[in-house]
Amino acid sequence: MEKNKSTHKTKASSKKQSNVKKLLIMGVAIISMLAIIGCSSGSKNSVDNTKNTASNSGNSSSSNSGNNNNSSSSNKESNSEATNKATSNIIPGIEINKADISATAKFYPYESDGIKMEVLALKAKDGTIRTALNTCQVCYASGKGYYVQEGDELVCQNCGNRFASNMVGKTKGGCNPVPISDTSKVDDGNKITIDKSYLDKNKAYFSNWKA
Repeated sequence: MEKNKSTHKTKASSKKQSNVKKLLIMGVAIISMLAIIGCSSGSKNSVDNTKNTASNSGNSSSSNSGNNNNSSSSNKESNSEATNKATSNIIPGIEINKADISATAKFYPYESDGIKMEVLALKAKDGTIRTALNTCQVCYASGKGYYVQEGDELVCQNCGNRFASNMVGKTKGGCNPVPISDTSKVDDGNKITIDKSYLDKNKAYFSNWKA
């Protein structure tokens, strides 16, 4: 009888241990499945986040590009408006076609109240077009204070002073061509327009010109 009870207890213990092992195995399996699902979900989220980041970056780049284009367009419009405004304040006295200008001085006649005047224009070494009244700020009263080009210099026909053509429109106050200020002319890219009122105001420089 005691032997049967012992055998029964051994079987029950073995069965219990077996059940515990099964539960442990099931628990490990469930944990493994959850871990796999978690990794898969994390990977998917990572991919989605990467896509969203790329999309946001693309949108930001597109937006910045659009802003830059708008800024460039705005600057062009602003410059155009400034040119138009300046042009509207000037009455054309002399118009100089920029395509006609080279390093060789070109002379443009003008007449104000019967007084004959002249503007010279040439292209400097830096590629800019310079303009000035063809009369000397010192020698104009002599009637011979005008310039003739010799090579890369302009020579005063009264005192013989030689003036570098590259300085036309930059130097004033001495024996040199009278520079025309930027406020008295407009450059629209194709032509330079010199204000009529400026020319009329400076006719005294030519009162004895070439007398």
